[in-house]
Amino acid sequence: MHRFPSLPLSVLAFTLAAPVPATAVELSLPQPLPIERQVPAARDIAYPGTIELTVDATDVARGVFRIREQIPVAGAGKLYLLYPQWLPGNHAPRGPIDDIANIAITANGRPLAWKRDPVDVYAIQVDVPAGARSIALSFDYVSPTSSSQGRVVMTGDMLSLQWNLTAFYPAGYFTRRIMVAPSAVLPAGWGYGTALEPASPRTSATVAFQPVNFETLVDSPLLAGRHFRQVQLSPKVRLNVAADHPDELQASTAQIDAHRRLVEQAVKLFGAEHYDHYDFLLSISDRLGGIGLEHQRSSENGVATGYFTRWEEQTARHNLLPHEYVHSWNGKYRRGADLYTPDYSVPMRNSLLWVYEGQTQYWGYVLQARSGLVSPDDTLAYLAMAAAQLDGRPGRQWRPLIDTTNDPIIAARRPQPWTSLQRSEDYYNEGMLVWLDVDMQLRALTGGRRSLDDFARAFFGMRDGDWGTLTYTLDDVVATLNGIAAHDWAGFLRDRVEQARPHAPLDWIAQGGYRLVYSNKPTNFWRIEERRRKVADFSYSLGLVIDSGDRRIEQVIWDSPAFAAGLTNNDSIVALDGESFDGGKLAERIDDATSTRKPIELLVRRGDQYRTVAIPYYGGNRYPRLERTGSGSAWLDMLLKPKG
Repeated sequence: MHRFPSLPLSVLAFTLAAPVPATAVELSLPQPLPIERQVPAARDIAYPGTIELTVDATDVARGVFRIREQIPVAGAGKLYLLYPQWLPGNHAPRGPIDDIANIAITANGRPLAWKRDPVDVYAIQVDVPAGARSIALSFDYVSPTSSSQGRVVMTGDMLSLQWNLTAFYPAGYFTRRIMVAPSAVLPAGWGYGTALEPASPRTSATVAFQPVNFETLVDSPLLAGRHFRQVQLSPKVRLNVAADHPDELQASTAQIDAHRRLVEQAVKLFGAEHYDHYDFLLSISDRLGGIGLEHQRSSENGVATGYFTRWEEQTARHNLLPHEYVHSWNGKYRRGADLYTPDYSVPMRNSLLWVYEGQTQYWGYVLQARSGLVSPDDTLAYLAMAAAQLDGRPGRQWRPLIDTTNDPIIAARRPQPWTSLQRSEDYYNEGMLVWLDVDMQLRALTGGRRSLDDFARAFFGMRDGDWGTLTYTLDDVVATLNGIAAHDWAGFLRDRVEQARPHAPLDWIAQGGYRLVYSNKPTNFWRIEERRRKVADFSYSLGLVIDSGDRRIEQVIWDSPAFAAGLTNNDSIVALDGESFDGGKLAERIDDATSTRKPIELLVRRGDQYRTVAIPYYGGNRYPRLERTGSGSAWLDMLLKPKG
């Protein structure tokens, strides 16, 4: 008999209980069920009948929109209803279907069961019974009550009614072929603005509008408010303003005249208007969520209080209306072919956003200067800031500009840990720099006789009054440029857009008669922006941006002196050289370090831990600005002059 050695009983028990090795078991390997799309694809045919849509927007205390749709049906069978998912101007699938509640459907007064499609979760399916000519759909849109839940669209004093938030539409049809008769119930006494046409004079809280197709409806939001003002800027263009307080509506004659010149200069630039009429919808509020969203015949512009009343402090915000207005031509009328979709369930492709947004950014800043909304000096100061930021962005070493056009989808505008390394939606500002390069190259090729103004008229200015959608490809852009001045424009653009480049497109600066320099004193525009944003910005010296209120670091530039010292976003600065911290003291200390050669010492808190950080930086304060290089007329100055 085999004898066990003297072992502890616990080990002996484990040894006796050990399982006998068994034959290997074959692992289960399932096969996936096929994904079958049940929702019918859109067809370019007319939907039978007109949907009646009523939105009750009177529950401002709770921020609830109550909706009823009467939807005609052609007969019995399955009907799929879609909630808008891929929203125009968002460049991403952001339809907030999670804020939809209390869905109920009836036909002939009897309730019908509905269910969400398991693949297309923005679709609900209902079986229409025999004999039904229409179904009644009711639901609530429970809008965000704080910014942590999403954009606030309803307060006690104003509301932003975006119809895509408050309507389902039948699947299987181009949205431009689905007719809708919309109406809104507004709080008593509130004024409103929208590009929609009233069906009859307003006599009650309900405003009925003339029928439009669903695509036009989604493109025609409504702004309403207790404190409301409407100003005619031109025979075709109105400025509609809603504000938290009536004082915020008081604009001076000079301020209104600047907005009138914006319209005049835009029409002179493009040579055509792609709307029958146009409505700026401007909300001035610290409660309603801010916004800048383009539409064909209107735009949503949401700013904080002070737009008129603290005019000199709002310089950057005066770019919002020019930018969104330009989108009527660029982005709405002319649109990248891969961005146009037949309905709001089809993914949008953003490859030409550097034209859509980049050139709109370009014209927005040009028109703000030409109209006098912002001075040419402040406009040049902004261009210097954009050039410096993008030229020094480490992320450009690995990521080409065109890849950032995917950011609305893959990043969804969430906060990033290292924006300078990751890049963000750089197709806006770097796209603008590309078009500045194009403008100056056109001037160089033609001895100053032609410019991007000629491209604007040729590419965006045809077919006056057409407010449909005319799509384009990169080949169309290149062909138009070659019609102005022959050049290898395809190579010119692809090099700047499709290649990872060590430097931003900055040829326009020297060609335009300037150079980019760094001064130890900020421009006036820089100071205004620091106050407005409530930050102390040391991006080009230490490489960090600090919140002036809680002294938290908002951003650290990758590979900067602050980065090398181990600082990161959300660290808080407690003290500077053993004394209480503020941004002004740090600016002085940065200047002093150039002569004392003493490292800048910061006491930093991260969570409940404190540490002292020494930054051996001796390069002084560095603030970007554009500096003239000659005494003659500079092309960059000519670009910003109003057209006669």
